[in-house]
Amino acid sequence: MIKTPITEMLGIRYPLFQGGMAWIADGNLAAAVSNAGGLGIIAAGNAPKEYVKGEIRKAKSLTDKPFGVNIMLMSPYADEIADLVVEEKVRVVTTGAGNPSKYMKAWKDAGITVIPVVASVAMAKLMKRVGADALIAEGGESGGHVGELTTIVLVPQIVDATDLPVIAAGGIADGRAAAATFLLGAVGIQMGTRFLSAKECSISPVYKEKIIKANDLCTMVTGKRLGHPVRSLRTNFARRYQEAEYGGMPDEELEQLGVGALRKAVKDGDLENGCFLSGQVAALVKKEESAEEIILDVMQGCEEALKGALKWVE
Repeated sequence: MIKTPITEMLGIRYPLFQGGMAWIADGNLAAAVSNAGGLGIIAAGNAPKEYVKGEIRKAKSLTDKPFGVNIMLMSPYADEIADLVVEEKVRVVTTGAGNPSKYMKAWKDAGITVIPVVASVAMAKLMKRVGADALIAEGGESGGHVGELTTIVLVPQIVDATDLPVIAAGGIADGRAAAATFLLGAVGIQMGTRFLSAKECSISPVYKEKIIKANDLCTMVTGKRLGHPVRSLRTNFARRYQEAEYGGMPDEELEQLGVGALRKAVKDGDLENGCFLSGQVAALVKKEESAEEIILDVMQGCEEALKGALKWVE
């Protein structure tokens, strides 16, 4: 079994996080991942406080294991969710799409373990200064909001830049990729796209089918012009958005074009108007499995890959 500083810090069996995917990562999925030995994470996304509270309560009813909440700092409800995790005594908070500095004191005073997602060395150093407990270094292969650097380039630079434990994210869907990130200096992994195929993941059947049938060139990035690029599957909506982005549509109209698109994909499987977020590794996701089966497959594969790597060393 692989034990690392992150398993010790959080009291989890495996050094594996489930990504905080907006409107996807709910209490059911988070609890299933935590019960299977990983760290399940509820995504606050752009959801209001009462929705997130309901998902936290649901997870508490389904597991007595640690789980976390991901707060997207661009959300208009970020302040409310920041207070909610304190009120609900959530044990772990991950953050994305912004700088969580203004919330850190309250979270730390409440005993919350804070693990921001970072996509650059500068942000990693800042998070170290403001009191982060660990870092998630997320490469641009991932689905959703993405940075410029790839995981294999980003992770060792983040590892070298601070002494905080680093969890690698982006482009990880099997044991081989997990093993590679451990060799880069990571002490854990975070997966999002692989969990879209979990039986406990409540996305529309259309969404799940598109992930399972995806190929190697299945994704594209839009939103660069607005300063927050997003990786999603190549759908009619994504292509229309890209055409509008580079066709001169005013920024305000372009922003509105994407409003509600993710929920249309998640809840309705709307192929024409939905934004189906996905990482580049979707082509490696072959079938629907339980969260436990996914975690065991990845961790057992990781151990085999790490042991097998020695065959090239004399």
